[in-house]
Order: sequence, then C-alpha cells, then structure tokens
Amino acid sequence: MTPGTNEKDESMKALTLIVATATLAACAAQDTTRQDAVDEAVQAVRDLIEVRGLREVDKMASSLRDSWTSIESHFLIYKGRRESFLVEFSRRCYELEDDTRIIADERWDSSSIRARFDTIRGCRIHKLYALSEEDLAELQNIGESPGSRN
Repeated sequence: MTPGTNEKDESMKALTLIVATATLAACAAQDTTRQDAVDEAVQAVRDLIEVRGLREVDKMASSLRDSWTSIESHFLIYKGRRESFLVEFSRRCYELEDDTRIIADERWDSSSIRARFDTIRGCRIHKLYALSEEDLAELQNIGESPGSRN
C-alpha cells in the first residue's frame, strides 16, 4: 500500500457522499414543488365549487362516446353529448395518472353514474357537480399560466 492511498479513498468517499446528498436534495425539492402545484390546482377547483355555488347532483347519464379529462387525480371533467359534470373522488385517484382510457368500472346501471356508489378505475366517486359552459371553461384553465394558450 502506497502512502496517501487512505487519504484518496477518504476523499473519494466524502465526494461521493456530497454528490449523493445534493442529488437527493434536488429530487426532494422537485417533488415538493410538484406537490405544491397539485395542492394549488385542487384548492382552485374547491374554490370554484364554493364561489360559483356548483349544483351537486346524485347521478349523471353516460355513454361510451363521452370524454373525460383528469384534474390532478382528484377531479375529472366529464363531457357528455349535452351536459358536462365535475367528478370529485373520495381520495386521490392515482390510477388516473397513466394514459389509459378513463371509464367507469363499478356501476348500478350501464347508462348512468352515481355519486357515492360508483367507481372510476377503482376510485369511489364522492360528489358530482353539474357544469355550465362558463364553469367548464374556467375549470379547463386551472393550472395554466396566463398566456399559455397562444
């Protein structure tokens, strides 16, 4: 063993530890920033529900041609042929975070979806709200910065 080898080994270990710590800190900061954005979007939807006084409904008609848009895994915008609804889940629905087609899976009947009884991708529907065109437009803009739709 040559003189100074232990010092080099110790220096490399210290450098590796510093780099690993910095990498973990950067990852934690990104996760916190993302979670803050999710929390802000969810709060914005809850504020919209309260301020606009959205009408809660027990059920909505559905068909295979309808479309769905997720809002931060807590809410969905449902667009049918004639009406649109906001779907609120009982918990965060992680199952919506992939790109798989969104469909209701547990239902009382095939032509409607009910709050408190039915599920979408395993997530229990807590509440349903009827949406006007203005409500729908505002919900679609939640989480976007001003001027991002140029």
